[in-house]
Amino acid sequence: MKSLVVFDLDGTLLNTIADLGMACNHALEQMGYPPHPLSAYNFMVGDGIRKLLERAEPDADPATIDKLLGYFREYYDAHCTDHTEPYPGIPQLLDDLVKKGIKVAVATNKYQSAAERIIQHYFPQIPFVAVMGQIDGRQTKPDPSIIFAILNDSPTPKADVMMVGDSAVDIETARRACVGSVGVTWGFRPVSELRRAYAEHIVSNPMEILKLATASSAELP
Repeated sequence: MKSLVVFDLDGTLLNTIADLGMACNHALEQMGYPPHPLSAYNFMVGDGIRKLLERAEPDADPATIDKLLGYFREYYDAHCTDHTEPYPGIPQLLDDLVKKGIKVAVATNKYQSAAERIIQHYFPQIPFVAVMGQIDGRQTKPDPSIIFAILNDSPTPKADVMMVGDSAVDIETARRACVGSVGVTWGFRPVSELRRAYAEHIVSNPMEILKLATASSAELP
């Protein structure tokens, strides 16, 4: 049985793609750049907002990216819950994990203030032991520093920790941190990406995460 399950946020707990894409398009339009279809953002997100903007406008220099980032954050801070919603089964999964005595945490490349606001908005009843996003001075995933920071706040043997996410970035983060990895199929990236990243488990239903978290070592495939 696991003692701590660490979740990615975007594409894992919440479908945030519309709000992220609309914020990015707003920023682009403010600087005279063309917007992208919202569906294109599935393959731009996952590495933090700055990288998202660099992918959305590859010709922009660092100073322009700084300006785009300002427009993005101004818009996103006001609209980050307009279209975002939990994936089906996620609220029940989190409730069930907590009832089983399993700690839950969030490790995301979304900037810290937005991560905290969104988690509080959608899951106010869940006692997350940590909600950690992108902050100055800490590398973004797949660097494992964010996992180490969570473990510093909530000491747990690595063998009892599981990282859940929808992308290769999350699986690589888990590998570098030497914790278990679970890829989910309902997020922004295809199953093939999770397989190429060698996810230890791939699930298509949130309740499968509960089974993995509560299984003994002998019961795991």
